[in-house]
This record gives sequence, C-alpha cells and structure tokens, in this order.
Amino acid sequence: MRRYLLSRVLQAIITLWLLTLVAFVLTRLTGNPLDVLLDARATEEDRAAMAQALGLDRTWSAQYAIYLGKLARGDFGDSFKTRRPALEVVLERFPWTLELGSAAFLLSVAIAVPVGVITAVRKDTAVDALGKVIALLGQSLPTFWLGLMLILVFAVTLGWLPAGGSGSLSHLVLPAVTLGWFTVAGIMRLVRSAMLDTLGDEYVVTARAKGLAEHRVVWRHALRNALIPPLTYAGLVFVTLLAGAVVTETVFAWPGIGQLVIESMAFRDFPVIQVILLLFGALYIAMNLAVDLLYAWVDPRIRLAEAGERAR
Repeated sequence: MRRYLLSRVLQAIITLWLLTLVAFVLTRLTGNPLDVLLDARATEEDRAAMAQALGLDRTWSAQYAIYLGKLARGDFGDSFKTRRPALEVVLERFPWTLELGSAAFLLSVAIAVPVGVITAVRKDTAVDALGKVIALLGQSLPTFWLGLMLILVFAVTLGWLPAGGSGSLSHLVLPAVTLGWFTVAGIMRLVRSAMLDTLGDEYVVTARAKGLAEHRVVWRHALRNALIPPLTYAGLVFVTLLAGAVVTETVFAWPGIGQLVIESMAFRDFPVIQVILLLFGALYIAMNLAVDLLYAWVDPRIRLAEAGERAR
C-alpha cells in the first residue's frame, strides 16, 4: 500500500509540473498582450517599456524558469488587467462557480440515481428504453443549445425564471439544470450497470427468499453496495462540472470563473488564465488521486500485489 501511495503521489507531481508547462505555452499562443494593453498610438519605446515591466521581453524558456521560481514561492503573478494578484482575482470568482457546480451536481445525482435504479429493476421494458433515451439526450445535446432553449421556454415564453444574472435561488435554477443535465447520463448508466450486477448477488436472492419487500431489497440492500462505483466516479464528475461551467456561465451571465475565462482570454491576461488552468488541473489531479487511494483501500488485490512483489 505504501509503495502504491508513493507511486501515485509521484505521478500526481509529474502531472502537475506538465500542467504548468501546458498552461504556460497555451497562454502564449493566444497572442501578444501588448496589442490589447496599448493603443495604436503607442511607440516602439512604449511597447518595449511595457514588455519589460511585464517580463515579456525575455525568451519563453527564461519566462518559464521565472514562472516556476515564483510558483515555488507561492507567487502566481499579477493580473495584466487589474494589476492585482492573479490568484486573488480567481478566488473572488471561485465561490460562484462552486455554488453553481454544487447545485448542478446535486441535481444530477438526484435524477440519475433513482432513474438508474428503476431502469435496472425494469430491465428491457419501456421504462428501461425511456432511460436510454434520457442518457442519449444527456450526452448529445450541446450545453449552449440546451441553455438557450431553457431561457426561451422558462424565461421568455413563460416568464417563470430569470434569463440570467445572479443574486437569488431563482437565478440558479436554469444554469444548474443546464450544467447538471450533461452528467445525468454518465451517472445513470453507471448506477444501472452496478445495480444489474448487484441484483444477481446471492445476498439479494436470499433477502427475496426470506420474504422481504421488493422495495427494501432494492433500495436498502442492493443500492448500498451498488453505489460504490458511482461514488468514486462522482468526485471526478464534480470537478469536471466546475471546469466545464465556462459555457453555462457565459450563456446565463453567471459571475463565476467561466466569465473570467472569457474576459481574460480577450484581454490576454496570462497570469489569470494560468491560475485558472492550474486550479482546475490541481483539483482534478487531487480528486483522481483520492479516488485511486480509495480503490487501494477498498480493493485488497492492490495490497496483495504489493506484498507479492516484496516477497519476490
């Protein structure tokens, strides 16, 4: 177990370093920030002075070395646009994205788990077919299209909910449904598959033979064990929801990191973009590591394999 833990931590560190490199290169490919920061009347001397002030007058390799050195000291640089610490700018918006992602996640779980269980119990029936249609729609409908359709129906036509903005629970409904709908299909299919495997286990057959009510067998006994695979998958889904909120936040004018990404890309604000990429990359790596360690703790085969290697 210790060797497995060390190997996974080492892989996470290497992945995080590669992420810093990718974030650095991708931001530079968006263009020169001086074209946005300075107007057309700026002279070459003005451009040179601004480039030197921002550290853009050096080669990419030199800039990357300086960037890594600052990261090691916990310095993520200052925003080109606001001249404030880039990390501070991002963390101001993060609670909004966290609120939207959490609402979307809870909504998707509340829909996916019951539907997954019911379609497993009613396998090869009309209910199961309907569940497959829901899964297909969840994976095929573009987020921006679904968001626009929800606005058209519930905000413009019916007037039940606001079309965008923030500040109340009603503002959260449409973006949460839009963002959460995409993950319903994956969780539902995983729950269905796990339930089909669990419903054939001996303890379930025994519980039915003892005369337990079917709803108790399914919802109290079978579901408890069937939820283990979906729970490990759910952590990665949550981080994916946070990172994938860019389109949804843009459609609904939600003041989260998604809006900040669009603004920073337009302004070519390298430090802010790099912080955003590193934040979500680190969250995904940390969640993936936690899932791997959970599997190692639950699955004794990993510990037995390590014991066998030591014995050799």
